[in-house]
Amino acid sequence: MMPPKRRFYSGKNYRRACSVEELREIAYQRTPYFAMEYVEGGAEDEISLTRNREVLRDIHFVPNVLVDTSGRHQRVNLFGRESDSPLAICPTGLNGMLCRDADVALARAAEKHGIPFCLGTLSTTRLERVAQEAHGRLWMQLYAMTQREITQDILNRAEEAGYEALVFTVDSNVFGNREWDRRSYRAPAKLTLRNMLDVARHPRWVWDVLVPHGIPRFENIADFMPPEAKSADAGVAIVTKLFAPDITWKDVEWLRRKWPRKLIVKGILSPADAVRAVEAGCDGLVVSNHGGRQLDSSISSIEALPGIAAEVSGKAAILVDSGFRRGTDVVKALALGADTVMVGRATLFGLAAGGEAGAGYALSILAEEIDRTLGQLGCRSLSELGPHLLKCPFEA
Repeated sequence: MMPPKRRFYSGKNYRRACSVEELREIAYQRTPYFAMEYVEGGAEDEISLTRNREVLRDIHFVPNVLVDTSGRHQRVNLFGRESDSPLAICPTGLNGMLCRDADVALARAAEKHGIPFCLGTLSTTRLERVAQEAHGRLWMQLYAMTQREITQDILNRAEEAGYEALVFTVDSNVFGNREWDRRSYRAPAKLTLRNMLDVARHPRWVWDVLVPHGIPRFENIADFMPPEAKSADAGVAIVTKLFAPDITWKDVEWLRRKWPRKLIVKGILSPADAVRAVEAGCDGLVVSNHGGRQLDSSISSIEALPGIAAEVSGKAAILVDSGFRRGTDVVKALALGADTVMVGRATLFGLAAGGEAGAGYALSILAEEIDRTLGQLGCRSLSELGPHLLKCPFEA
């Protein structure tokens, strides 16, 4: 008799998920396809999107055995403050299309787990409200836009609201070509008939997200958008044209003079650019290919990490994102020189599956996996990790 085919839990209770991947399946049960496509999709042929996962899978562990791993922990010091876990939540936009008050929910989940949360420029919640309702470590992402007054406005407001760090995303001078996301629409802000019918199949989502105020807005830049483009669905067509193509290192140097707290540049894949960031006075950098959503065929973040760590380790905090779905993935990055791993889609799956509690559940899954991996490698803390515990398909 053939054994039954393996399959994930097919219901909507996020607490039944055993992994981030299973949370993803539950998120699809609860959320219209077009919203999940925005979360999941990459640029063009999605080569970089796929490679982020493939390369992580191709890194293998060489564990030490017969080591006392009792009393192990995963605490990490980041910018002079201790975090309970080597994780941080990435800046992501349009989170309000997944659940009500999504950005506040993510910030609260991060606070409860003792890790930083970075709010996106294109969030659907004003940065002041997030600061009022969540009191953990808050960072603010910044895009450089053609309307430079937007940059100055966010800079001033983030400082006034007490944000710990500014995360300047530097790989988006030209907006990525996300073709699969575009295919959800027959015209700007007009879903295809198929997607409209799919929305009708998700009445709980409609009630949670659309009632009573309709489509969420890009709240942090709403004051600079024309009236007909304030909602997120209508504003996307305009926002893609607002990204400044002329940003240079002079913009980083200007931000360093203007911003009095921690400054992080996000989107670094080149060791030379990492060195330049340190020279410009940045406190940290995020090794990132934007989750495969910008330049397709770019190398994965994990491939870029060792070369960057060799140049700037100890001179600036090294963070990394793009493709991290397992605690084992996180440990691999830490062993290759990262100080912290930023997760985006993983917590968004949790958010879509169960709101704030679901996002927290995703973080709990990752933290448990990190702890278990440390023990199985023969390590008691993150400081004992290193490339000697890995076999990589690239030079580490």
